[in-house]
Amino acid sequence: MASRAVVIGSGPNGLAGAITLARAGFAVEVLEAAPTVGGGARTAELTLPGFRHDICSAIHPLALGSPFFRGLELDVDWIEPPAQSAHPLDDGSAVTLERDVAATAAQLGSDGAAYAGLVGALAAAWPEIEPLLVGPYPPMPRHVARLIARLGLVPAVRSALAALGAARDLAERRFRGTRARAFFAGHAAHSLLPLERSPSAGFGLTLTVLGHVFGWPFPCGGAQAITDALRRELERLGGSVRTDAPVDDIPDATVVLADVMPRELVRIARGRLPTRYERALRCYRHGPGVFKVDWALDAPIPWRAAECARAGTVHVGGALNEIAAAERAAWSDRPAERPFVIVAQHSLFDDSRAPPGKHTAWAYAHVPNGSEVDMTSAIEAQVERFAPGFRDRILARSALEPAALERGNRNLVGGDINGGAMGLRQLFTRPVARPVPYRTPLRGVYLCSAATPPGGGVHGMCGYSAALVALRDAA
Repeated sequence: MASRAVVIGSGPNGLAGAITLARAGFAVEVLEAAPTVGGGARTAELTLPGFRHDICSAIHPLALGSPFFRGLELDVDWIEPPAQSAHPLDDGSAVTLERDVAATAAQLGSDGAAYAGLVGALAAAWPEIEPLLVGPYPPMPRHVARLIARLGLVPAVRSALAALGAARDLAERRFRGTRARAFFAGHAAHSLLPLERSPSAGFGLTLTVLGHVFGWPFPCGGAQAITDALRRELERLGGSVRTDAPVDDIPDATVVLADVMPRELVRIARGRLPTRYERALRCYRHGPGVFKVDWALDAPIPWRAAECARAGTVHVGGALNEIAAAERAAWSDRPAERPFVIVAQHSLFDDSRAPPGKHTAWAYAHVPNGSEVDMTSAIEAQVERFAPGFRDRILARSALEPAALERGNRNLVGGDINGGAMGLRQLFTRPVARPVPYRTPLRGVYLCSAATPPGGGVHGMCGYSAALVALRDAA
């Protein structure tokens, strides 16, 4: 009889772990507390009938960059916009992230050579960087040796060291012009860290490199398509998923993978964790939350800069100083009056998202964890600033504050979509400082959420890495 495995949570990490165990011959059951499968990768009609919106994750730079997803060859119709991202400026122009490094650099004037040298070196070395940055973890010694050999090249060494620093420092040292500094700041702000804090520069570099190497794609029909493809693969392997199945105790199984946040593991362990380990989990730090708005639109967003219509993602926040101020405010008691806003405009490239002639848009701003401030007007004012007439095109909206996001998904603690603060120390010691972070002190129980390496994003690598550890332990 096959050994039994139970996976708690049906997000991409939980499903990735489940598939990995099922491939190894385990009888796998996934338990999901919500009525629908997917965690942060779900799609629903949040505004009006026929308008499909992604509930959480919407653009997936790490999806095609995930070794696990690539190995599965998921049945997903990926859409890649002509430009990966756009950053409009107050002068009516915009900078776009193109697949080609040179084409991106050409938009940055005198800073083009600095950008090409900084980002181009990392893009060229990506095959060696990927195992350490994305996993699976712990990294194999041969991966470390290959990376060291490749990083003997001086430009790649400098770029890698720059990634460990603060985004503001890097932008102001490497770039002289407003355009390059703003463009880099917009990508670094995905870290949800103050731009003066390490390693925010690494997020800016990673996202631009991923844009050049893999693009920033999204699935036709919505993020739910990723979840549905993972579920089909699991069921093909004989696994099963149960929804409306909350877990209040550690299941009885040979292997248990928990796609949950540290405090939830404490709850379901019901006092069985060693005191020191439980205390460390309780001290796990979450970052800012997000306030999310979805719009049903009568027409596309009327960006002043025409280049923005080529991009799936638009960074709305102006110059470096303004973005930095907004990200600092997200760590304070009150969000910024002029927030940095990340906008996704799927329906420009995917007509399955809205009725004929209509459109959708998805956006969020970073706010203090658990903030109760309604950011709808502030977010719409920022979009209107770079797209005059935007408000006139709104047919309906859905606004979700951090508490609402957490009610829909317990892993979004206080609206934290990264699964925990991504500061330098916690980035490498998620959720606690242990040689193998997935393994808990309870025999056969493993943590596989975004609170483990490599952290947040739709990539499945936390679940994949945890399952590989579990399989080695069970051998």
